[in-house]
Amino acid sequence: MNRILAPLARWAVTLSIVVLAVLVAIWLWRHYETDPWTRDGHVRADVVRVAPDVGGLVTSVAVRDNQFVHKGDLLFVVDQPRYADALGQADASIASARATLEQAKRVAKRDLALGDLVATETHEENVAKVATADAALNAAIAARQTASLNVARTAIRASVNGIVTNLDLHPGDYLGAGHQAMAVVDMDSLRIEGYFEETKLRHIHVGDKAKIRLMGDERDLEGHVDSISAGIADDQSKDTANQLREVQPTFSWVRLAQRIPVRIHVDRMPRGTQLIAGRTATVTIVQPEERKAQPQKSTQPQPVANAQGPRP
Repeated sequence: MNRILAPLARWAVTLSIVVLAVLVAIWLWRHYETDPWTRDGHVRADVVRVAPDVGGLVTSVAVRDNQFVHKGDLLFVVDQPRYADALGQADASIASARATLEQAKRVAKRDLALGDLVATETHEENVAKVATADAALNAAIAARQTASLNVARTAIRASVNGIVTNLDLHPGDYLGAGHQAMAVVDMDSLRIEGYFEETKLRHIHVGDKAKIRLMGDERDLEGHVDSISAGIADDQSKDTANQLREVQPTFSWVRLAQRIPVRIHVDRMPRGTQLIAGRTATVTIVQPEERKAQPQKSTQPQPVANAQGPRP
């Protein structure tokens, strides 16, 4: 009996090992090839490049590096006294233009009172002087509005709620108009962007729940799929004059699946989580149970709707 059971036991053990190996292989294949998850995720945020609209010496800097600022907070001031003087000159120009206009109007009115005693040519010249003085006054008023706008824009304020970063600005520095002075990371725009292989996109839908784990942090963050990128740059095309994201292939000698950016909105995160733009994250899409239970059906290709509307 033992001689019969011993070979059967060996066969059973061998068969069990083979079945287990097949099951492990299937699980690994599904986990790495079909399950919607990626280690290639990053924390992203919009960055506001702060630059003055007017040039001049920096009068004062009201913030420090890595300081949180609210929308409307003062960041720095550029050469306010100089532009205030220009505003005063604009006020003086308006006063001068208004006086000239009033004088021209009095002369024209006097011509009308004298009637035929004033030559027609002289009267026409005086009327033209009134129109010219009125145009000069309007130009002076417009110049004053520009000078007032310049004074207002000498004080540069935060346009978003965020954190000042890469600050290297000091009183006495000279800034040209449009020259970037600092950057503010928009904290209201923080999100996770996961780069998923295109073979896994059929398992990802807008609204799906997602679990995020930042590198170096064992706690999970909760979120949902906010959107899927509409396009990436074609690495085979020489035309790069567009705004599409460039995703470089890992190898050039083997055809790999392209990675498509998927934006994840963070819904909840543990207290004290450091959500810093640029951090690496692992993103796992949680598929609804009803979708998991449904087998993947092969469908016939559907016609693509014309983006310009139906043909007549």
